[in-house]
Amino acid sequence: MESTIYPPESIYNLIPREVQKIEKPPRYMSKFREQVKLEQQLKKASNKTLGPAKVDVPSPDKYLVKHSKEPKLPEKKSFTYGDEQQRKPKIPAKTENPLMGIHTRKNFIKTNAIENIMAMPRKPQPICADTRKGDKQPLDNSGLVPKYVKKRDYGQTPEYLQKRQEEVKRAQEEYDNYVKERMKQGAMKQLSEEERQDILQGLKKNWEELHHQYQGLSVVTDTTPKKYRKERLELEMKQLERDIDLIERYKTIYIANN
Repeated sequence: MESTIYPPESIYNLIPREVQKIEKPPRYMSKFREQVKLEQQLKKASNKTLGPAKVDVPSPDKYLVKHSKEPKLPEKKSFTYGDEQQRKPKIPAKTENPLMGIHTRKNFIKTNAIENIMAMPRKPQPICADTRKGDKQPLDNSGLVPKYVKKRDYGQTPEYLQKRQEEVKRAQEEYDNYVKERMKQGAMKQLSEEERQDILQGLKKNWEELHHQYQGLSVVTDTTPKKYRKERLELEMKQLERDIDLIERYKTIYIANN
């Protein structure tokens, strides 16, 4: 620390300095030290001799007998299987002779022959090969068979669509009744087909005139009047396009008599 504060060639290094003594804190001593010593002495005092101080002496009658400590096996019991009663009888030995002269009422050979003759041939199970190596799977589980056509409600209109159709029909009837009432009162009239075509042709003619003016504008809109004129023509053309689309879409048009 002194060499860092003052350089080695400084004259201040010649001044003698007092050496600071570092005082260490007192050593830690547990307050349970004496108690621990007493506990250790108490535990050792009972086992100072080899083994317990007093040992029970075995009686002479209880002496060790030969083979007394060997494990004893349980008594043998006869083993029987749980399904022994359900088992088939054993195979007869070579010395046993079969029972002779027993005839059954049913002729199994003739019966089997008749059943096979009258049986219908089995139909091959439909399969589907889904890989180039010929891996097959049943056709019913492949998803290629239209099983949905066998459902009870197949081909029927769902209930929510029927409700929606009824609501649309009811709304249309209410609108038609409202129009009829207004027409009876003379508040509105219906455009004829000739008037509708005349209006449509007039709107298209106006759009062509505006389009011709729009085509005649300069390419560069460097001034404010040119920009305003271009925007105005675009807005008017869009409005005419919406009107033309509206008239072409609806064949029946009503106009209020105001």
